[in-house]
Amino acid sequence: MNEVTPRILVVDDEIEIRELLADLLSSHGFTPLLAADGAQMREHLAANDVDLLLLDLRLQAEDGMELARAVRTDSDLPILMLTGKGDETDRIVGLELAADDFMMKPFNNRELIARIRALLRRAKPQAVPVTESAIATPSVELEQLCFDNWIINFTSRTLTRPDGKLEQLTFAEFSLLEVLVRSPNRVYSREQLLEATRGMQADVFDRTIDVLILRLRRKIEPDSRRPRYIQTERGLGYIFREEVRAC
Repeated sequence: MNEVTPRILVVDDEIEIRELLADLLSSHGFTPLLAADGAQMREHLAANDVDLLLLDLRLQAEDGMELARAVRTDSDLPILMLTGKGDETDRIVGLELAADDFMMKPFNNRELIARIRALLRRAKPQAVPVTESAIATPSVELEQLCFDNWIINFTSRTLTRPDGKLEQLTFAEFSLLEVLVRSPNRVYSREQLLEATRGMQADVFDRTIDVLILRLRRKIEPDSRRPRYIQTERGLGYIFREEVRAC
């Protein structure tokens, strides 16, 4: 059986970081693509089937947040951003707008690879290199479920609106919604949701789940200020209150 070699596009204006990441990714079964700026990033995206974008937030000549936002406007490509300590506000804004995950520099190599694998498992289960064992994920009992007039399909990882159009979700948003709809009327703490959607809790910050919940509410709730589906259990976490059925 051929090994799967996901393409990871690294965007960083420091050549030492690019070379370090290239060696690290190659040693773990990935194919690194390297870009020093937004122009090279766009060239790679146009010419290659990229599986994940690893993007530095603090590029000297460009705004990494703007690059991520531009990618997100027409793609659901997983985006993992690298940022310096003390940039929590930027991390929150980034999660609200574009990124699926963040890691702070200097990063732990093992943790970075684990984060990349977690995002790839959620995006394309077949894209994780077979050279290393993957963390087991729950088997899919039903291909799709319905709540109200929404349809969530776990095979295609799509969410269909009541009007029949597809609602665009990032991988992080879809993963969070999947956890909630598979166990309606169950209260999840933030820690449980982080563990269920990422498979890890290291190097996270308190508002990660809150930001993803906010993003989901804006996309699926009739009135995001008075949520009907995803409700807050004060002091406990979040619960999916709508009836879920097979469809």
